[in-house]
Amino acid sequence: MRPASSPPDTQRRVPLVPPLIIAAFLLIHGAIHLSYLSPRPPATATGPTWPFTLEKSWLLSRVGVPPELLRMLGLALSAVTFAAFVLAAISIVGLLPTSLWAPAVALGAGSSLALLVLYFHPWLVLGMAIDAVLLVATFFYQPVGT
Repeated sequence: MRPASSPPDTQRRVPLVPPLIIAAFLLIHGAIHLSYLSPRPPATATGPTWPFTLEKSWLLSRVGVPPELLRMLGLALSAVTFAAFVLAAISIVGLLPTSLWAPAVALGAGSSLALLVLYFHPWLVLGMAIDAVLLVATFFYQPVGT
């Protein structure tokens, strides 16, 4: 017998993290990848190197991929990453079927990881960790309404 203060089984349970917060996080994480589209700021003698560059890849440049192709590949990965996270955010708030959120997050995190690994800079390790957590979350988090 359950205590009198417990909610009836028919009531909807409130998720631990509200969908709007998750959607905002996904949108912000996706939008950061658009930094690859912005022009590089002028270098300064004491300033750090710009981490969002698509002209050189530690892996693909070694095998002779030309800078123009590197840039096109990076732009495509940036666009896929952003679009997938936007789709996931729209899905998680219920404007699209919530069943789309996990595949969209997996696509966004996968393309983000590919981008961050191919065009690696030490500052981008946090983004890789976020992508790994998002991939794991697709197995454990279930949006309300699914």
